[in-house]
Amino acid sequence: MKDYYYFLGIPQNASAEDIKKAYRKLSLKYHPDKNENDEFFSDRFREIQEAYETLTDTGRRRLYDQNLSSQQRNVKSILPPKIKSFSASKIRAKVGEEITVYWNTYDADLVKIVPFGLEKPNGERTIRIKEFDSQGKFQILLHATNTVLHKTIVQGITITELADSESNSEEKESLNNPSESFQKPPKKENQSKRLVSVLIFLALAAMIIWLMFS
Repeated sequence: MKDYYYFLGIPQNASAEDIKKAYRKLSLKYHPDKNENDEFFSDRFREIQEAYETLTDTGRRRLYDQNLSSQQRNVKSILPPKIKSFSASKIRAKVGEEITVYWNTYDADLVKIVPFGLEKPNGERTIRIKEFDSQGKFQILLHATNTVLHKTIVQGITITELADSESNSEEKESLNNPSESFQKPPKKENQSKRLVSVLIFLALAAMIIWLMFS
């Protein structure tokens, strides 16, 4: 069951005015028209609308609150939430690059990943980085919550911006410094050649000495 209060970032005892304020703020942030019709923002916008329509209708909200309370009481896990793994396909990237994030949690009935939103306890999602902060960082945060215990743990991943100049310098360095295998023959190969030369020299010397005394 979806937690509409969590979607809107408000407590369960929020007033009708609180719900409207939260909806106006989030709908502006996630509206597809302002985010190039990005699928991620479209999904979040639909969830926000769904939450708003349910919680602003008195009858629907009463029924929803009853079902939500029943679900929270019936949660089986009474263990603290754990994050088994949380990783990204790369930790250095340029603006416009795609990064895939992977996560795996235990005993968490509410999982939120910033900037994705609410997610399943385990999964993966790909995001295209549109901008970094003033320090050249892009942070992804995983919140794993057990609502029965009211406990949350957080883990983050920081993606560092890879500047175009830095990327170009790495390419130039690679071109200016080709692999040593093309500059020098392997050490073992040199030793073998020297050994063969010595053996040939000894054989010729032995033949000359034999001819002189025969």
